[in-house]
Amino acid sequence: MIGRLGPMELVLILAIALVIVGPSKLPAMGEALGRGIKEFRAHTSGDGSKDNGQQ
Repeated sequence: MIGRLGPMELVLILAIALVIVGPSKLPAMGEALGRGIKEFRAHTSGDGSKDNGQQ
């Protein structure tokens, strides 16, 4: 589904995000989203060295 998004759809999504969040908060939201994606990839890569389920 994501592979089918064209440039106009992405521009529309960014414009809606800009209206909802506002221009001052948009960079912080992007940073948080990128950090979340990075953590998700680290946990799903099968590494298991960071979180092995033990406390």
